[in-house]
This record gives sequence, structure tokens and C-alpha cells, in this order.
Amino acid sequence: MALPSPGPDSTCLVTGASSGIGTEIARQLARRGHGVTLVARRKKKLVELANELSASHRIRSEVIVCDLTDEDSRTALAPALETKGLAVDVLVNNAGLTTMGPVAKGDRLKELAMIRTDVEAVVDLCTIFVPGMVERGRGAILNTASTAAFQPLPGQAGYGASKAFVLSYTHALRAELKAKKISVTALCPGPVDTGFGEAAGISDEEAAAALPKIMWVSASEVARSAVDGMDRNKAVVIPGAANKIGAAAGYLAPRSLILGFMTSRHPALQD
Repeated sequence: MALPSPGPDSTCLVTGASSGIGTEIARQLARRGHGVTLVARRKKKLVELANELSASHRIRSEVIVCDLTDEDSRTALAPALETKGLAVDVLVNNAGLTTMGPVAKGDRLKELAMIRTDVEAVVDLCTIFVPGMVERGRGAILNTASTAAFQPLPGQAGYGASKAFVLSYTHALRAELKAKKISVTALCPGPVDTGFGEAAGISDEEAAAALPKIMWVSASEVARSAVDGMDRNKAVVIPGAANKIGAAAGYLAPRSLILGFMTSRHPALQD
């Protein structure tokens, strides 16, 4: 079971495609000859990437501006693709955001926006596009979780819980679709230099101080591992040997030990 073959009437829908891992996943798919549908809120970035991919790889690439926190905006994706005569054969649920700091100081609207993007959008887009994959008898799904999924994450409580949900949901979906010949993969990257943390209020310097350099993996390497993992029908992809070890340790270590250590190290919890 591999990635479906590229076709003129099929596409790879990549959310969060305007930056970081999403951009690199789109590049990896385009290198393999797949047409891509780039989804995010920042139209200028998407258009620049679409033009790059079309010129470099001679593939079809289109842009759909979508706010994934908004149900109506997500609902409009399927009709927009139908008007172009395109079916989603590869779904990449990559869009995500985080908040930082203790729950006691959390911003309600930001916390809810995170849940809607990191959890609700993943479930919604799978519910929208998986039936078509089942009907056609082909498809591949990549849901971006995180190594944060393997243990609670003080300082990013909602984010860690969201990624644990995505990992669990992906495992269950994979079991449901196994007989349908549709591959389902969870991507669980560790720290990646994408500006992700800085957007939530933590500097790159603080993040680097909290996490060993050996754990950091480039967005291009993460994307390459992700697409290779989809093509090999892997259940979980954790880029980087150090992150594989860290994920196992986080999952197996006593909660009291791991939580105490992480609370003492997280930059957002330091006074």
C-alpha cells in the first residue's frame, strides 16, 4: 500500500501549506509528480509556493484560502475542489498552532482557536474527504501530531492534549481503513525551527535552551520522512533518532518523574 498514483483528476490537499512543515510536504509531493492543493490563511505565501511548484515540477497547483478554525470555511473546501473536477486522494492535516503558559493565565479565545485548528479541523476534514477515498478504493492520510502526544506537557497543556488526541484518532482511523487499502499515518515531529513557538510567545533562543540541539530537525527533513512514511504505509513517523528515544521515554517514564522534569524545563513556566 503506497501513495496513490498522480492523476489529472486527483489532488493532494495540504493544510498549513504557507510555511514550515506544510510547505516542505507540498514540495515533497510535487517532486513525486502529484498535483497539490495548498490551504492556509495567507494567500500571498500560498500563491508564491504554488507558482514555484508548478514551474519547478510541471504539476498542477492551486490555492484555497481557508481559516481552519471556522466551520463554514472548512465546509467550502469540498465544493471548491468539485468545481475544479478534483478528488482528494491524499489528505495532509498539517495546520496547527499552540499556546504557551499556565492554564491559569490562558486566553480563552486563543485556547479555543487552538483546539478548533489542532483537533476539530482534523476530524472535520477526515469526515469530509475519507468517504470519497473509500468509494474510490484509494487514498492516503497524514495527520500531524507531535512528540508532545506521548506525555502531558505542562506549559502547553492544551497543545499536548490536542496532539495526543490526533495520535489516538489516527491509530483508530488506520484500523478502520486497513481493509480499504487506504494508508493512514501520524507524523510526530520533535522541535523544528519553523517560527512555530515564536508565534506563540516563546523565542527561538528560549526553545533552544530548553531542548537539546540533537533533537532539532529541519522542516525539509521532517517532510521527507513524512512523505516516505506515507508511501511505506507507516503508522507513526518520528523524524530523528533522538526524538524517537525521547518519545519512548516520555511514554514509558513514570508520570511523576517526567512531569516534574518538564515543568522545571519549560520556558513558559519560568518566572
